[in-house]
Amino acid sequence: MAAPTNPKANISEFLSFLESECQIRVDSLIEGAIEVAEDVHAGLVREDGRSLFLDTHTWPVAMDVVRHYQENNRNITGVEIASAILHDVMEDDERILNLYESKSYGFEAYLEYRFGSKVQRIASELKQRPLDLFPGRTDAERTTLRFWDYCNLLARAEYDVKVIKLADRLNNMAFAYGLSGHEKQKRYIREAEDFYLAYSMMVPRMPIFYERLRNAYEVLRLQKQLATAPV
Repeated sequence: MAAPTNPKANISEFLSFLESECQIRVDSLIEGAIEVAEDVHAGLVREDGRSLFLDTHTWPVAMDVVRHYQENNRNITGVEIASAILHDVMEDDERILNLYESKSYGFEAYLEYRFGSKVQRIASELKQRPLDLFPGRTDAERTTLRFWDYCNLLARAEYDVKVIKLADRLNNMAFAYGLSGHEKQKRYIREAEDFYLAYSMMVPRMPIFYERLRNAYEVLRLQKQLATAPV
């Protein structure tokens, strides 16, 4: 059981990966997706207060998605790569509103206009609905209901959404390994047990993702046990 590595790549390394290692031409869709991701996530850091979101999440997740397609002999185009790059852009609502407030028709419509309906649909499906849309007496109750609503959506989602979500979750679990005692460690352990481990083996089955998720889960669980064990 090896500790999960926290992947990191800057934009130059990401482009080199696509062009040199994967022999993929960087087309206008990919270039546009990079531009929007850099606009939306510029300067954003992760829970440790240091690691750039783009370099430790956006580009590495997209790279993981590309590897999965190629290793499984599935066709991948600029549409799938753009979808992977843009998988989190719908989450940063405040920044999106500031950057695109002149586009009165809305950011989702802008995504569809610029990248097509498939990229827009995947970005929308990967976004969890606002907490205030769910019933419940407390935020904890509403959070639980939202989680199961999201699980139901993912269980019905198409292949491309599933690959991106599993790569996204793996990246987050690997990063959480370096956040000893952080609330997200407990959350990722619980959600792996409740859904993500089983999800990876639902049709279409993705056994490599399952193995990696299982390892990340076991390592996080062991780390939690050691942290809470009596001295």
